[in-house]
Amino acid sequence: MSKTTISKSAKSDGEHPSIEIYRKGVIATGIVPTESDINSPNFFGRVYTPGVAEVVKKVKEDPDSAYELTTKKSLIAVVSDGTRVLGLGDVGPTAATPVMIGKSFLFKYLGGVDAIPLCLDTKDPDEIIRTCEIIRPSLAGINLEDIESPKCFYILDRLRTSKTMDIPVWHDDQQGTATVVLAALINSLKLVKKHPSEVRIAMIGAGAANIAVARLLIAAGFNPQNMIMADINGILNKSRLDLINDHRPGAYVYKKICEITNPEQKSGGIKEAMEGADVVIGLSGPNVIEPEFIEKMRKDPIVFACANPVPEIYPDEAKKAGAAIVATGRSDFPNQVNNSLVFPAIFLGVILVRAKTITDKMCIAAAKALAKYQERVGLNENAILPGMGDGIEPFVAQAVSVAMTAIEQGVATVVKTKNNLEREARERIETVRNLIRD
Repeated sequence: MSKTTISKSAKSDGEHPSIEIYRKGVIATGIVPTESDINSPNFFGRVYTPGVAEVVKKVKEDPDSAYELTTKKSLIAVVSDGTRVLGLGDVGPTAATPVMIGKSFLFKYLGGVDAIPLCLDTKDPDEIIRTCEIIRPSLAGINLEDIESPKCFYILDRLRTSKTMDIPVWHDDQQGTATVVLAALINSLKLVKKHPSEVRIAMIGAGAANIAVARLLIAAGFNPQNMIMADINGILNKSRLDLINDHRPGAYVYKKICEITNPEQKSGGIKEAMEGADVVIGLSGPNVIEPEFIEKMRKDPIVFACANPVPEIYPDEAKKAGAAIVATGRSDFPNQVNNSLVFPAIFLGVILVRAKTITDKMCIAAAKALAKYQERVGLNENAILPGMGDGIEPFVAQAVSVAMTAIEQGVATVVKTKNNLEREARERIETVRNLIRD
C-alpha cells in the first residue's frame, strides 16, 4: 500500500483535526493493488488491455465468476441523498460526502469490506431506488445512509423485496442501530435479571432508528403490547391522525406502530410514556428526559440516551435518578451504543457467503453474537458491549454468526464451514490492519 503524499500547500494551521485529516487524504477510498508483482514484466498488459479482454469474456460466459474476478466480491456502495446527515439535517449530497467517506473507512478497517461513497443529487425515493437497481452489477451490496424518514422506510422495503435486486440492501440508520440496541438490551436485561418478553419499553423518538428498533425487538421476541413510543408531538396511539393519515411514501410504518403498541392508548408526552417502564430507549434529541421521569420508572430501570452529540439525559443525572444501567451514543461515556459495532461485521458475513439479502434473523444473530462476546470477556453495568477499539474478535464473531444464519435460512449462495468462515473473516480484517500499520 503506497504512502499518502501530503501537499505542503495544504492549509492545516488552526483547522479542526477532522478537517486536517480529510484535507490530507488520510481517509480515502479507491482501488489499491494487492499483488507484489506490480513491477513484473507485462503486469499492466495483464491488468488492462489486452489481457483484460480474457476476463471480460470469462465473466460474460459465467456471470457468477465476477465474484471471483472483479471487485464485486467485496465492494459495497454507501448511498445517500444527504437529507438526514448526523444531527445536521438536510445538508445535500456534496456536503454529505465526508460522512460517507468516513463510513467507507469504518467498513474497511473494522470489517475488511471495501466501500465507496455514492451521494445522489436527488430526493426522489423512486429515483434512489432505480439508481440502486442499475448500479448493482458492480457491487456485492448497498448500504443506505442518512436518508430522511419516512421515505427511508419506503426505499429499504422496496429494495429488499425488489425482484431486480440480487444483492443485499441495508439501511444502517435503521437496521444497524436496531441491531446494536438489541445487543445492548440483551446484556442489560441479564444484569438486572428481567425477561425480554415481560419488560415494558418506552421509546423516545419515532424516526428511522426507533421505528427500526421496535421492528427488530418484536422480531426478537419482545412484546409490542409492552411498548410505547413518543415523538415531538406526543405518544403514538390510534388517535394520532397526523400519523395515521400521513400518505407520504413510507409513512405506513407510523400507522402500524400506532396499531400494535400502546394497548392502553396512553396519551401525553415523554413523562407519561416513561411512567412504569423498565427500559427507555432514547433516539431523539438533547435533554428531553428529566430525572423525575426516571424516578417514575420501575425498579432498576435501563436508560439508553443515544441522541448525539448531546444525549436525552447525561449519565450522571440518570444514575442519580436511580438508573441501574445507562448507555449513550458517545465514546467518552461507558456503554457506547454505536452502530459501527455491527455494520462492518454484518456486511463481512454477507460477503463471505454471498448472501442475497440481510434478514431480521441475521441481524438478531449478530446482536446475540456481540452480546455473547461481551459476556464472555466481562459483563458489568459499565461494560454491556465491547468498544470499537477492542480488537477484531467481536467483528469476527458477528460475521460468522451472520454467515451461518444466512446459510441456515437458504439466502447464502456459497456454503462454508464455521471454521473456514472464522479463518476468512479474521484474515480479511487482519490484512487491512496490517496494511495500515505498515
